[in-house]
Amino acid sequence: MTINHIKQTMPFQDKDFIIHNIQLLEEKGLSKISTLPFAARVMIENLARNMGSGTISWEDVVNTAKFYESGSNTSNLVAFYPARVLMQDFTGVPAVVDFAAMRDAVHAKGLDPRRINPLVPVDLVIDHSIQVDHFKEKNAFFLNAKKEYERNQERYKLLKWAQKSFDNFRVVPPESGICHQINLEYLATVVATKKTLEGILAFPDTLVGTDSHTTMINALGVLGWGVGGIEAEAVMLGQPYYMNLPEIIGVNFVGKPKKQITSTDIALYVTNILRKENVVEKIVEYTGEGLKNLSLTDRATISNMSPEYGATAGFFPVDNQTLDYLVKTNRSDTAALVEAYTKTCGLFNTHDTLPVFSKIIDVDLSAMETSIAGPSRPQDRIPLSKVKEKTTAIYDLGNRKNIQITPKDSIANQTPALTNGSVVIAAITSCTNTSNPYTMIGAGLVAKKAVEKGLCIPWYVKTSLSPGSRVVLDYLNESGLMEYFEALKFNNTGFGCMTCIGNSGPLDPFIEEAIKTNDLDVTSVLSGNRNFEARIHQEVKGNFLMSPLLVVIYAIAGRIDIDFETQPLGFSKDNTPVFMKDIWPDSQEINQFVETYVKKRFFKDQYANIFKGDKLWQELEVPQTTTFNFDEKSTYIRTPPFFKDFSQTVPELKDIKGAKALLVLGNSVTTDHISPAGAIPVEYPAGKYLEDNDVKPWEFNSYGSRRGNHEVMLRGTFANIRIKNTLASKTGGFTVKFPEQEEGYIFDVAQKYKTENTDLIVFGGKEYGTGSSRDWAAKGTCLLGARAVIAQSFERIHRANLVGMGVLPLVFKKAESFENLGLMGDETFEITGIKDILPNSLLTVKATRNDKVKSFQVIVKLNTDIEIDYIKNKGILHYVLRNMISA
Repeated sequence: MTINHIKQTMPFQDKDFIIHNIQLLEEKGLSKISTLPFAARVMIENLARNMGSGTISWEDVVNTAKFYESGSNTSNLVAFYPARVLMQDFTGVPAVVDFAAMRDAVHAKGLDPRRINPLVPVDLVIDHSIQVDHFKEKNAFFLNAKKEYERNQERYKLLKWAQKSFDNFRVVPPESGICHQINLEYLATVVATKKTLEGILAFPDTLVGTDSHTTMINALGVLGWGVGGIEAEAVMLGQPYYMNLPEIIGVNFVGKPKKQITSTDIALYVTNILRKENVVEKIVEYTGEGLKNLSLTDRATISNMSPEYGATAGFFPVDNQTLDYLVKTNRSDTAALVEAYTKTCGLFNTHDTLPVFSKIIDVDLSAMETSIAGPSRPQDRIPLSKVKEKTTAIYDLGNRKNIQITPKDSIANQTPALTNGSVVIAAITSCTNTSNPYTMIGAGLVAKKAVEKGLCIPWYVKTSLSPGSRVVLDYLNESGLMEYFEALKFNNTGFGCMTCIGNSGPLDPFIEEAIKTNDLDVTSVLSGNRNFEARIHQEVKGNFLMSPLLVVIYAIAGRIDIDFETQPLGFSKDNTPVFMKDIWPDSQEINQFVETYVKKRFFKDQYANIFKGDKLWQELEVPQTTTFNFDEKSTYIRTPPFFKDFSQTVPELKDIKGAKALLVLGNSVTTDHISPAGAIPVEYPAGKYLEDNDVKPWEFNSYGSRRGNHEVMLRGTFANIRIKNTLASKTGGFTVKFPEQEEGYIFDVAQKYKTENTDLIVFGGKEYGTGSSRDWAAKGTCLLGARAVIAQSFERIHRANLVGMGVLPLVFKKAESFENLGLMGDETFEITGIKDILPNSLLTVKATRNDKVKSFQVIVKLNTDIEIDYIKNKGILHYVLRNMISA
């Protein structure tokens, strides 16, 4: 049997579309396609359609179907071809820099640099750079945007150059919104089309993205997930995304949420239970009758947080909710094609039967509670009724309220005091929740009722409203709710990720100095998806995730340790106590506002010229050239070192000998710990480098904005001020140089090891590399000289990024760890047999200390033969480049 046996023509609106109808596999007795999870069906179609690529056989298609029928534990390696790639600027800039460097490398070999060009469509949305510098001001957005361009002009010129110089490369300019929300509201087609010699091909829209929250698009029935920037670059160059077939777990929603429950509450609950279920490297597919009670934007919040619960994807199949959302967002023609195609090909969920999953987890929506999560992990859910008790215990607030700080001009006993447990940042932020009109309208109604009651927000709370698309501001203005946000000083600060990714901007100097001087444990509240240590602001120790409604309420309360049942938020104009229940809107009221004020024309108007950009973008002048003119004096964009002295010969893979431990880390080390995105401390190596290059501290910008300069990022690796390296005596980016026992910054110590030609190893615990997909967490690890990372377990994306940079990911055997093996960290390490490694094979590590040798085995966490090739080539881009040059 061949591909032609499932190829069909589908007539639609006076056109004939070529489709690959995998339901015919069932008709021919080869598979029970109708019983499989919908995510599996999408993957099978992808394999079948790409059989002509030379990387996929008919057996791959049939075996994949059988794998998902049987629930076998023996997975197959497959080549997945995403229809497109989604990027944001923090990960997009280093990718473009890599592409420019590869063009230089190809040019140096006497070949046409244009061979380095995206072969699949790429959309890059500039959303990660704007910061909350101005707030509580009517024109805060304009001022923040102006400052953004001042800081990032070099980076934006690079991206505009890429837009002009590469084919298949579109850039959504700054001030448009967040990539995932724009993807949900506009970019995604659900069913993609492509002109071929045979005719118009129709197929499922799929993607990979260089941001871990790419999974948000799963809510629309589009299969996609976050990958490392290095992997994305390979996909852009026409390489498939190689993976072992992921297990698909079914989450069976039953029941209906109570009226006060928000999509955030559901997402935090799901994150909590699925993290316990260990769904890492698995796809979660949502099913069950309860799906009918979740709007598409409710689903988007749940899908968005897939990285937080560890899954590769959190998939909602196409159903009537999908079609309704496409119509409401001005995509009626798209909805019609999606309906015709998915119903023809068995990809439309009628909710009549439950697919066969490897495991089913039941979730009762009616049992949900209003919740928040924190203080430093998204999976640490706290029911609202337990927050006061929990936070009081965490920060010992019962004994630490003696410090009371008020402004100098305040009136005694009338001005709320800054103290331990105070909320100093309250941010309605992130596509996770601003994409949902129900929670945004709900928050607006909370603000309205609060203002009408005469409530206000304490002086020390930094408030901000950062919508994920301009449509949000349209319906908030149309409904009249924006004026109430502004009355509470939740002014619009910009359209971008902002506080959610750590771009919260500075606190008032008086407040920041008070926090430092008194060592206050202060908190932030945000409607985001991550709350890792030092991510939101370096002086804020506790960060709590919650719905936009609760962000407004906690901002008014001004502290995290409040019992909303028994304690008032404040007092009304007539001095009557006002409780949370007094300003919480009824679900019917929220629904009425959404139906009345969220209008199709807003989507039509805002996305009509989405790629045009504002005046500031249009005024950026860049040449259209084949290669990029790197300025070696730039502190933003530098020629990366990865292709220096590039050779077409594959280097010999050597054993690790005489190695030292650079860091010994604990559990849940995030990519924020490894490669921070926020502020650059003056005293740290990156800060010293910038000062040495005549950059003033107030012009440092952020680590994330300087990812086009390896000199900054190398110095910023493991430079999170909250990282805990057990080799060092203090918290932060420090380690110890052996055998001298000298403590210093990690970069400085690594440089000393480099001069001695000493290999380095990083040790970690469980969930190593959790969080963002940032490739610099792996690039920096590589450039510091680490040959291997040995941990108890890895998060999916970071493990793949390490492989992509040629760093060997190794896993302790079950029940073993750095601690229980009795290692101290000052040993000399040896790992032999590396040149003969196989996927998931064993290697022996020898640790020598005081002439005594301790041996233990580790598992090679390479899942496929192609990953072995990446390691041998010193990385995926070198592998791809060698193949392209030799072709």
